[in-house]
Amino acid sequence: MDFDLSLFIEALPALLDGALLTFQLTIVSVTLGLMTGLLMGIGRVSKRWPIRLFTSLYVTIFRGIPLLVTLMFLYYGMPSLGLLLSAWTVSIIALTVTNGAYITEIVRAGIQSIDPGQMRAGRSLGMSYTMAMRRIILPQAIRRVLPPITNESITLLKNTALVSTISLADLLRAGIEIMTWKANVFSPFAGVALMYLCMTLPMQALNSYLERRYRIQ
Repeated sequence: MDFDLSLFIEALPALLDGALLTFQLTIVSVTLGLMTGLLMGIGRVSKRWPIRLFTSLYVTIFRGIPLLVTLMFLYYGMPSLGLLLSAWTVSIIALTVTNGAYITEIVRAGIQSIDPGQMRAGRSLGMSYTMAMRRIILPQAIRRVLPPITNESITLLKNTALVSTISLADLLRAGIEIMTWKANVFSPFAGVALMYLCMTLPMQALNSYLERRYRIQ
């Protein structure tokens, strides 16, 4: 089917509304995922085995379960246990815990990439483990993990398309509804693809800049 410009223009307001919700989902989930990943990542290298065990289980579970399954379980499964959550809440929780699991491993790898001698040097100066981690290790590790975290954020933005399966009116859902109303597949989905591209291109540019800026020599 040929591209219908008039249909695309007509559908643009609905697509923009969907894109706005997708952007909001991404911002909230990336922010919460970063907080979760940072705390869990530090926990992954903790000297206390219960903390390491808990964080390891968290990563294993949420990296091992597909995001779509997590969405379905929370939205359709939890009501049978008496817990009814809105589509927005389910989406935020599922995106956050899944994204957080991947960021946890990025943070862990960043911390472990720092020469262990720097921690020993900090401890020899009288710093506690927590102080040495906060003042010496984390500032260096964060510089190294910024590019992969940005890349993971791009992946999360694209994964927000899965929330359409629980009837949240995101960008993809808007495209599906327009396709159904107008009996035209190509034009609305061309618009959806274009908008995803417009949102990811600045993030890709940022990722490229960070890779150049913080390249490990």
